[in-house]
Amino acid sequence: MTAEDFYKEGHRALQDRFGTRALADRWTETVIKDEIADWQMKMVERAPYFWLATADAEGWPDVSYKGGRPGFVKVMDDKRTLMFPSYDGNGMFRSLGNISVNPRVGLLFVDFARPKRFRVKGLATIIYDPAVLERWPGAEAVVSVDTRNAFSNCPRYVHDSTTGKLSPYAPGGEVDPPVPEWKEWDDVKPLLPNR
Repeated sequence: MTAEDFYKEGHRALQDRFGTRALADRWTETVIKDEIADWQMKMVERAPYFWLATADAEGWPDVSYKGGRPGFVKVMDDKRTLMFPSYDGNGMFRSLGNISVNPRVGLLFVDFARPKRFRVKGLATIIYDPAVLERWPGAEAVVSVDTRNAFSNCPRYVHDSTTGKLSPYAPGGEVDPPVPEWKEWDDVKPLLPNR
C-alpha cells in the first residue's frame, strides 16, 4: 500500500494544513497492511462487539454496533477474510441493505480495557448458503469481508469503559496531557509538526 493509494485529496489537504503529511506517510509504510496481523486476529477472536460502517447507493454513511459472543467474528486462514453473522434484528436491514448496493465497509474493533483499536476497510459480500450459516447458530446471513486495509490507530483517547476512568490524554483536564510514547520514537519524532 502506498500513501498515494491510501490517501485522497481531502486527506492530503488536511495533512498539509496541519503539517502531518510525512507522519501520515510513515504510518502508511509501517502500519497499514492488506491482511490481519496476528495481534489483530487475537483481538478479533476475543471481541464480543465491533462497529460496522456502511454506505447506501447514494453514499450516505451509516454505522452499526454488532455484538455476539467472543469469537463470533472469524478471521479466515488467508488472514484477509473476516466473516461475521447477521442475527435477527429490528427488520430494517440497514447494514445488509447498504452492503447489497455498496460493498465498501469499515470495521472498528476497540478493546477498552487494554486500550487498543484497529480498523479494517474492505469489500463485503452477503452469504446465505446454509452450509456457511450453520457455523454461526442463529445467523440469518453471514457477511464476508475481503480486507483491503487493516491498520491500528493511536489508542490514547480510548476511555476505560470498565472503570469509567477517562483517558489522561484527553485535553481540558486539570493537568496537561502526557506526551504519548510513540511521539518519542526516533523514527517518528522528526516527522512531527511543530506545535
